[in-house]
Amino acid sequence: MFPKNRTDVEYELDEKARGTRLDGLNLVDIWKSFKPKHKHSHYVWNRTDLLALDPHTVDYLLGLFEPGDMQYELNRNNVTDPSLSEMVEMAIRILNKNPKGFFLLVEEAFALASQGGRIDHGHHEGKAKQALHEAVEMDQAIGQAGAMTSVEDTLTVVTADHSHVFTFGGYTPRGNSIFGLAPMVSDTDKKPFTSILYGNGPGYKVVGGERENVSMVDYAHNNYQAQSAVPLRHETHGGEDVAVFAKGPMAHLLHGVHEQNYIPHVMAYAACIGANRDHCASASSSSSPSPGPLLLLLALLPLGGLF
Repeated sequence: MFPKNRTDVEYELDEKARGTRLDGLNLVDIWKSFKPKHKHSHYVWNRTDLLALDPHTVDYLLGLFEPGDMQYELNRNNVTDPSLSEMVEMAIRILNKNPKGFFLLVEEAFALASQGGRIDHGHHEGKAKQALHEAVEMDQAIGQAGAMTSVEDTLTVVTADHSHVFTFGGYTPRGNSIFGLAPMVSDTDKKPFTSILYGNGPGYKVVGGERENVSMVDYAHNNYQAQSAVPLRHETHGGEDVAVFAKGPMAHLLHGVHEQNYIPHVMAYAACIGANRDHCASASSSSSPSPGPLLLLLALLPLGGLF
């Protein structure tokens, strides 16, 4: 977004946070200069400025809260970085002004788009605690969006583009910490194991020719890398089908097993966009059925075996 070696406003002394563009362009300034007349655009880089905005006076909003990836929710600076829920709330408050409805994409696969995108990063790094706290924040953001919209005119879709080789088991009883040990030891090497494990990733460790004894390490640490079966620098995606959840108009079209490319067709159909609009009200026929002014809220996240 910024020219090479441009100092970051938040991390002035961190060379890794400086701009990297070789063409000398400042894309934020360019964005500010291109807006229709009589429209109000705002650029914010911290939580305080974001929450201070009056959505009624905002037509266009660009928020860049980190020079790269957003911080994990467990590490988030509550002064400078907004939560995913706060970003979703402000987005809906601004978009709700449109009487024709809106489309909001809460992208969870890449952290540049939203804070919760680090679900994916947490799993790749084998840091299950970080990933699961990101998932909790994602759940809160979905709840926030639901509280601000209505199932009568809002189609909400939550899905994923992949899973992770992440699992938990070991017959853990009710009340056992998900980040704790299973209530049994291996019947092979007689060592304990955590409830959470990965099929592969950086948590693979051998100590003295044997599997590491996890009772000797701080397995509840935020950055603990859960044990994996195969050593890899980065854990991989999984290959099973992932879930798709939906509520609101035309949500009944999303059930069972579907190809991913089916989902946007359902959303277009629900929003009366595209060729198939026979179910929609037209200017010449007020008696035709119509879903009304539709608000589309799509949240994407790597489920990681959570649902």
